[in-house]
Amino acid sequence: MAIHTLVQVVLVVTLLNMTLAPTNANVEGDALYALRRSVKDPENVLQSWDPTLVDPCTWFHVTCDGDNRVTRLELYMNNLVGSIPEELGGLKSLVSLDLYHNNLTGSIPASLSNLSNLNFLRLNTNRLTGRIPRQLSKLRNLKILDVSNNDLCGTIPTSGSFSKFSEESFANNSRLEGPELVGFVRYDTGGGCT
Repeated sequence: MAIHTLVQVVLVVTLLNMTLAPTNANVEGDALYALRRSVKDPENVLQSWDPTLVDPCTWFHVTCDGDNRVTRLELYMNNLVGSIPEELGGLKSLVSLDLYHNNLTGSIPASLSNLSNLNFLRLNTNRLTGRIPRQLSKLRNLKILDVSNNDLCGTIPTSGSFSKFSEESFANNSRLEGPELVGFVRYDTGGGCT
């Protein structure tokens, strides 16, 4: 009888641990928490981002729709330092991504091209480097793009949604060339752009 009770206790504890594991069943919570882990947050604006909460819609700077899907991420002007994680491409219902006026470094993740509902992408006034991922031009719903005031390099894409953005969207990136001439020699075949 004692062994049977012990087996039951072990089973209950195992099930509880599986149930309480941080955001395992919540891809959006995992994506947001990846951002929290990848940046330094000197102003503690991300302190409400608790991975043990099933619903990231209760976190500050996160807006959700009626189905509890993350639609807006507004983390501008918070002195965040670090990189933009690939996992943000998992926020499939995201309409607005506002990370401008921070100290973000590294490249713009190509995974952001998975955000097919994205209308607003503002990454301006950071310290981002590398090329603008060509995959972003397939974002058909993108109305506003601002990657100005960074250290991006390569050429400005002109296909897809990028055909409607003005030069101001790309201003003050001294190593950025273009716009790319469609059908001609590509500018991004080398040149030390990293």
